[in-house]
Amino acid sequence: MVHKPYLNRTLCDVLDEMRKCDKTSNYSYLSGLIEEAQSMGNRMEASFEALDELNYYEKRKKELYKELKDLQKQVDKETK
Repeated sequence: MVHKPYLNRTLCDVLDEMRKCDKTSNYSYLSGLIEEAQSMGNRMEASFEALDELNYYEKRKKELYKELKDLQKQVDKETK
């Protein structure tokens, strides 16, 4: 197994270490790995929610620009 720098550590890396704990029956650091996996999972879920919000606001922005354009046309029509 090639060890990666911790800066690029992935959830799969943590799970591999958990498997190693089980294979060697050395569970002394398993609770730390579980916490690390939980933290990574929480960050992943938060990024999914943020992406959903971003997509919602992008869609809403387009709707508002269209509404603004329609209102501007109405104002132009009424002032003529």
